[in-house]
Amino acid sequence: MSHRVSTRPFRRDDVPALFELFRGTVHRVNSRDYSPEQVAAWAPPETNPARWETLASRFAVVAEVGGDVAGFADLEPDGHVDRFFVHADHQGRGVGTAMMAAILSEAGRLRVPRLFAEVSITARPFFERHGFDVLAEQQVVVRGVSLTNFRMERHLGTG
Repeated sequence: MSHRVSTRPFRRDDVPALFELFRGTVHRVNSRDYSPEQVAAWAPPETNPARWETLASRFAVVAEVGGDVAGFADLEPDGHVDRFFVHADHQGRGVGTAMMAAILSEAGRLRVPRLFAEVSITARPFFERHGFDVLAEQQVVVRGVSLTNFRMERHLGTG
């Protein structure tokens, strides 16, 4: 069985699999840093299809391992990394690094001066290893529940 990570562009028919990956990651991985109430508010059983359709209108990358979807990330034209999730079964195996490489490549193509994101407690060490700095810890309210995350950024060379 190959553990080689490949990346490809997002396709509209990925939405159901990506939503399930998102829910599974929040419930199985982020749950070590967030309470059951916070996890339930962040990743409820229902999806808002319009929210997920935005992936089609921006740079979005899907990572695969052995033909299975292992992660996804998206980048807005202003350098905002909106979503960045690695499947619970593929943590620590290079999936996030492959997706970050794709994001950095696209950011270079777009010549954006910096990447920025709102990063979970869980993902903060990964983003720090990839050159992001914490600007601020913040509380965000999702479906009436407060969660801690971090505003982070990475300045890019644009020369």
